[in-house]
Amino acid sequence: MKTTGLPEATTPADNLYFKLTASKKYAVFGLLLALALFFVAAVVIGSASVSAKEILQIVMGRLFPAYSGQCSALAETVILDLRLPRVILAVLAGFSLAGSGAAMQAILRNPLADPYILGISAGASFGAAVAVILGKSILGGLGIPGVYAIIVNAFLFGLLTMFLIYGIARLKGAAPETLILAGVALGYLFSAGVSLLKYISSHEQLRDLVVWLMGGLWGAKWETILILLPITVGSLVFLLYYAWDLNALSAGEEVAANLGVNVATLRRNCAIFASMLASATVAFTGIIGFVGLVSPHICRFIVGNDNRFLIPCSCLAGALLLLGADTLSRTMISPTEIPVGIITSLIGVPFFLYLLFKQRRRWWG
Repeated sequence: MKTTGLPEATTPADNLYFKLTASKKYAVFGLLLALALFFVAAVVIGSASVSAKEILQIVMGRLFPAYSGQCSALAETVILDLRLPRVILAVLAGFSLAGSGAAMQAILRNPLADPYILGISAGASFGAAVAVILGKSILGGLGIPGVYAIIVNAFLFGLLTMFLIYGIARLKGAAPETLILAGVALGYLFSAGVSLLKYISSHEQLRDLVVWLMGGLWGAKWETILILLPITVGSLVFLLYYAWDLNALSAGEEVAANLGVNVATLRRNCAIFASMLASATVAFTGIIGFVGLVSPHICRFIVGNDNRFLIPCSCLAGALLLLGADTLSRTMISPTEIPVGIITSLIGVPFFLYLLFKQRRRWWG
């Protein structure tokens, strides 16, 4: 008898499970295909007219030096130095924010949890404000240049916020409600610190800080991508490794513990890596809201609550959302550019309200 290596469905329940799993895989593949198509469209669309053929020639010429395609120096500069880094950064940032939001909603069993509600963005904002207004780096006198001091401060203060939240919650048993309330409290504290620094800043410093807080991808460079890529990939692989445990946790802490899941360790590890994703992204892009909150909710309508599919689906949806918002931000009133954080809020708020009004079943048990 020939075997295929695949599990055989022996009951109607098995048949239903395999069908549902296959449909979720198709949904993830469909989002991946949509992202690939929109990626190409985002590179083509812009103030400077560049055709898809020129893009192919430029990329082939860079990957294969022997390739003899002809293209203008202007087109090469626009594609390689401006659009490609920005589009790739939008995809990575969307992956990070949405994946972080999906993981935090899972570990806290709260559909309103995301990196911003938990105060991570407020901590990163305070770190950036310290660098912009006071010219200080959290790492002290290591000679970090100004622009990198903002990135380092934002990243480390974002992580520090999560450690403070978890430390406070540990005093009360690390309950999900305690984590959320601690995050909200620290968010207000850091927001007050940002307001104080704004008050004592000069006009030029205030302008720089406000622009950073609005969120944008205009600082995209290949160096940024090389830093953010391993953090994004590594953290998401780690979160996917715990997907089964997160599924068990969704049934309740007692059920998860009976299945052999160490709930405290699961929450701690996933919170650290989700915070790392959010902090690294905020450090390079500023505050871009709603991606981490809306994307997981969209994907629950598509693939349900199974984190094996929900996390990658949320990442792809977040990348699509942020890539679309960034394309709008740089083309709506071209050549003037609107901060992408404004666009994501304008898109996210009405869409999220639509989802709330249209839901026909509870998302959480």
